[in-house]
Amino acid sequence: MRAVLWLAALFGIASASALFASENPGTVTLFWPPYRIDVSLNLALLALAACFVLLHLALRGFFAFANIPAQARRWRLQQKERLVQTALVEALMHLVAGRFVRSRKAAEHAIALKLAPDSEDESPARAMRLQSMLHLLAAESAHALQDRTVRDGHFDKATEVLAHPDGSGVHEGLYLRAARWALDDHDAANAMQWLDRLPQGAARRTVALRLRFRVSRMQGQTAVALETARLLIKHRAIAAASGVSITQALALELLLAAKDPAQISHAWSLLDAAERALPDVALGAARHWLAKAGEAAQSRLWLLPVWERMVSGPQALTDVQRLRLVRVLEAGFSQQDGAPDAKWLARIESAQMADPRDALLQYLAGVMCARLSLWGKAQHLLRQCIAVCADLELKQDAQRALDAVSRQRT
Repeated sequence: MRAVLWLAALFGIASASALFASENPGTVTLFWPPYRIDVSLNLALLALAACFVLLHLALRGFFAFANIPAQARRWRLQQKERLVQTALVEALMHLVAGRFVRSRKAAEHAIALKLAPDSEDESPARAMRLQSMLHLLAAESAHALQDRTVRDGHFDKATEVLAHPDGSGVHEGLYLRAARWALDDHDAANAMQWLDRLPQGAARRTVALRLRFRVSRMQGQTAVALETARLLIKHRAIAAASGVSITQALALELLLAAKDPAQISHAWSLLDAAERALPDVALGAARHWLAKAGEAAQSRLWLLPVWERMVSGPQALTDVQRLRLVRVLEAGFSQQDGAPDAKWLARIESAQMADPRDALLQYLAGVMCARLSLWGKAQHLLRQCIAVCADLELKQDAQRALDAVSRQRT
């Protein structure tokens, strides 16, 4: 459609020009004493148009001729840029394919062909970033080959971009790579120093959090590893099921590393509500608390959510967790200040009456009654436990407790 409109316009212009020229009687007279030249107006207009076209073409030719050196320089820069880009692609291709020697050679070849930073088509900041990334590729290939001397040399050259004001977008990648290399070299302290140099936003990225988690585990900093694991779960970098297992293991490690009740209490305060509600974490904390001569009342306070979870349904806890809960409560009852209060007495009795054939609840209720010197009731509950208990160890413990109660009655 556009071509048709242009053709119609050209026809219109040609027709108007023909009508104007055919019926134009005007003349142009040039006086150059003693001469006089008379020409038609049409010829004068054509001559002016021709002169304008010739002058325009002459100026264009002159400027094109004068611009030949700049065009030649631009062409050379473009050829260099193509060669650098080709070498860069080859370095990346060989790196991901595992051909590290070829990758390093391609990166070094690209460095030798780097663009001139003072040219009109290349800014110094861009040239410096390009050189830095090429050196980083070469260093990565050297690291894969375990050539630390070459790696450190290329890395030192890559870090020169940090002195440039426009190099802020590169240093984060350099710090992350340096941290990973230090981690591969089992130098956790150096890796943590590189990670600490990251800005706040970059430090919360998934790749940085993964590195920090590994470094903190290598250094034995359980609290830092736990906090990092929480951030990884928040960013969905770890699956929910795996995240629960990881945080549970770290929470237990943090609690079991404590050496006295004060340290255990501090470690417990570092856990969030979801971690404290995990049965294995609460059981491990209460057991370790009692082993370090902590107050039994405090351990039962930690175990209360686990107890409520157990009595809420038969499948809420596994058999191993139920047995561990009973054992920890029993250990609390056996302490000098471990007599259960009225609330716990009511909880255990109501749970045992709700499920009178549960051997674990019968055993726990019997031990509690023995602790409160309720010998008759304790004897009755322990005999019922022995009659229905299938666990040999628990059955033997119930028999020993029953013998102790019988001696007390006599």
